[in-house]
Amino acid sequence: MTIKLIALDMDGTLVNHEGEVSPENEKAIQRAKEKGIHVVLSTGRSLRNCRDISDQLGRSSYLITVNGGEIYDHEYNLVDSTHLDTKLVKALWALKEKHDVYFWSSTTQGIFNTQNPFDQEIDAYNWLKFGFDIQDDEVRKVVMDELLKNEALEITNSSPTNIEINPAGVNKAAALVKVCERLDLSMEEVMAVGDSMNDIAMIRESGFGVAMGNAQEAVKEAADWVTGINTDHGVAQAIDKVLAAVESK
Repeated sequence: MTIKLIALDMDGTLVNHEGEVSPENEKAIQRAKEKGIHVVLSTGRSLRNCRDISDQLGRSSYLITVNGGEIYDHEYNLVDSTHLDTKLVKALWALKEKHDVYFWSSTTQGIFNTQNPFDQEIDAYNWLKFGFDIQDDEVRKVVMDELLKNEALEITNSSPTNIEINPAGVNKAAALVKVCERLDLSMEEVMAVGDSMNDIAMIRESGFGVAMGNAQEAVKEAADWVTGINTDHGVAQAIDKVLAAVESK
């Protein structure tokens, strides 16, 4: 196993329930960097919601946000971006209105949700991601069934009640392929770590896919290995496994 890039999801993976990176995880990341391994955050969050942690961890070659909808370089220059077509957003908004469910979204102009609604026409924004959080299982299934009929959408989740929607083909794995091309690496040289369905593509397509101990069952089944839970520094455990393999050579 030759790992040259480690891709880390944030929520439910790198950070604890308070949204903090444990000293154990941070030290493990620094150990990996000292060995010349790239450590890339690959998150569903927007840049504004993850930059503080990115800064805390120190310079990284690239940063993947909004499930691959945006990629930034080490100086936070945007190097790749894919938007949701406004026609799709209008259809998603109609679905939200029809079922009266909680919505959230990421746009280049800001983050909007049911508590903080947008105040202009849908066409006025550049939409990166749209989503729902639906506590009622039956309603969520009805919404999901309607979404799955639309082949223009990439549908995942970051928790069992959440639905995340990107343009078709936009996911963390596709973004990692782009990052690997820029770094002259292959996906076989990537370890990807995550806990939810928006991580499953990168876990499947990386050379070493790791699911958190607290991951959804489908994610665990797709992974090559299951590490500890996020509140027990599972990321550090996964990194140390890779570093032990490096040091044994």
